[in-house]
Amino acid sequence: MTVATPITPAPGALESVVFNADGLVPAIVQDHDTGAVLMLAWMDDEALRRTLATGRTWFWSRSRREYWCKGETSGDRQYVREAYYDCDGDTLLIKVIQEGRGACHTGERSCFFTSFG
Repeated sequence: MTVATPITPAPGALESVVFNADGLVPAIVQDHDTGAVLMLAWMDDEALRRTLATGRTWFWSRSRREYWCKGETSGDRQYVREAYYDCDGDTLLIKVIQEGRGACHTGERSCFFTSFG
């Protein structure tokens, strides 16, 4: 069984995140072991704080206008192992252990399974 590992942010780190006009920042979720990009979702300040405090990914649903913890309904949970913000502070990278079928609501391992070619 995978265990959640909370992350204590360095001083000033949370204040370095730049949220857009809607109070959101994109969060790229990547498989910790393989490096595969699993999904992209949105976090606000509260979702980011919940993610770091609990060691599980939390997001803000723009369509439902509510918080959601990945996997609570599907069982396809994500356990955070590392968390970063980019050089501009306007994009997050969350490295996770993906439990269950995968990150995509379709049942695919990654949301990025459709090619243009």
